[in-house]
Amino acid sequence: MRYVPLLLIVVLLAASAVLPFIAYRPSHHWSIVVLLLIATIGIWDFLQRRHTLLRNYPLIGHFRWLAEAIRPQVRQYFVESDTDGRPFDRNERSVVYQRAKKTAGVVPFGTELDVTAEDYEWIGASLATPGDVSPSPPRVMVGGPKCSQPYSCSVFNISAMSFGAIGQAAIRALNKGAAMGDFAHDTGEGGISDYHQEFGGDLIWEIGTGYFGCRDRKGRFDPKRFAAQATLPQVKMIEIKLSQGAKPGHGGVLPAAKVTSEIARARGVDEHLDCLSPDHHSAFTTPREMIHFVSELRELSGGKPAGIKLCIGHRWEFLAICKAIVAEGVGPDFVVIDGAEGGTAAAPMEFPDHVGMPLREGLVFAHNALLGYDLRDQIRLAASGKIITGFRLAANLALGADWCNSARGFMFALGCVQSLKCHTNRCPTGITTQSRARQRGLHVEEKSHRVANFHRETVAALVQILRAAGVSSPAELQPHHLSRRLSATNIQRLDELYPSLSQGSLLGNPPPHWAADCREASADSFLRSL
Repeated sequence: MRYVPLLLIVVLLAASAVLPFIAYRPSHHWSIVVLLLIATIGIWDFLQRRHTLLRNYPLIGHFRWLAEAIRPQVRQYFVESDTDGRPFDRNERSVVYQRAKKTAGVVPFGTELDVTAEDYEWIGASLATPGDVSPSPPRVMVGGPKCSQPYSCSVFNISAMSFGAIGQAAIRALNKGAAMGDFAHDTGEGGISDYHQEFGGDLIWEIGTGYFGCRDRKGRFDPKRFAAQATLPQVKMIEIKLSQGAKPGHGGVLPAAKVTSEIARARGVDEHLDCLSPDHHSAFTTPREMIHFVSELRELSGGKPAGIKLCIGHRWEFLAICKAIVAEGVGPDFVVIDGAEGGTAAAPMEFPDHVGMPLREGLVFAHNALLGYDLRDQIRLAASGKIITGFRLAANLALGADWCNSARGFMFALGCVQSLKCHTNRCPTGITTQSRARQRGLHVEEKSHRVANFHRETVAALVQILRAAGVSSPAELQPHHLSRRLSATNIQRLDELYPSLSQGSLLGNPPPHWAADCREASADSFLRSL
């Protein structure tokens, strides 16, 4: 039975070859050509050795690949409910689309979430009248005592996406939207391109392990090239990427086919050759050296805020950074915590699934570590990862963040449909591709307005949540404002789930549950101290 379709095609082909001699019609030639093509495919399937399925099931085996190719779309549009999609469900994507288009801001008939499910969270509504709330969207001043050009940062900004990972149309639309909405656009580690500068939106320049845009011919950090771009008025902050949530501890490869002349110029590499990002920095090897590298970048930029971004791995490594800051008397102006949930970057499955600390645990740990070493007042803290609603903004701000970044949220605002084709260069919406033909569908003027709308509406939702909670600013949000259901009968506030350290408590005798990590941390090495 496995070979019946192939045998049937062969029989039909033989019959079609004889039929013209009995009753000739011009269409017979086309039928012979089509049947001959199908028969050739079937015979090739039968003889080839690469695919067992096709060898055993000629012709009909191809339906397996067809079904597999359309499975994500069938699942997304016909099978999934509005609340069970991954990594973002339909309701989450829809709220971004609606806010970006300004078509709706409310939902009818109550929540679709199961409020009795484990891990369901909510923020308490207060009967108290909040204090005076500023009519302007909330912002936070970033810049420590060593910083001469502090930056007033929005509480919601575009997270790192490199030119190369996304195309020039997406870069232009994001930056124009950031300029319209007065918020920041992180460049990603791919350097500052002409497209980042076209509309003048505020930039956070991310420096990765490849030092793209500020490297010499051997890939080492070049202070002169860095200073030439870091002093541009459009660049507001400098961010050193130690690791990222999608693939902490893993370098990156931009395939040669995507390294166009424009990308090569922005990154300072050779075009049409694989562009490699090492898995570790070469400008420093110890926590002390890293802290002084941060200080060097601050000075070279003319006193702009300089900070670090990382997905926390080993707890002792972040504590080692804190010890180095205390010992050297200098440090970053800000720290961005990226969640291991992944992001726009493509990575081996094992990395987003099982490497690195999830955002919430990383944020709470970093906040407490900075508190414990009496550094929290001078170092700002940001959260990045799966933050696309006002509630998620509020939850991360309550747990210690001063502001939040989002990459995929702003991709949805650009029109992303979560087709999961980001790594193939065949993005159907023209965002994560270098194909000019595919990018044509992304209209920069239209999408830039949607980027600005999404930002404005989401921050407005945050402000409404603040008022409902009885507070007047994000700084007043605390863990005790939120609760989580752990089981049918067990509900706890987040301050009970994530107890906070007291200021300076790690400088002397650390609490018992922190003592081992503190002993294992050394300002002289990222390695575990025994």
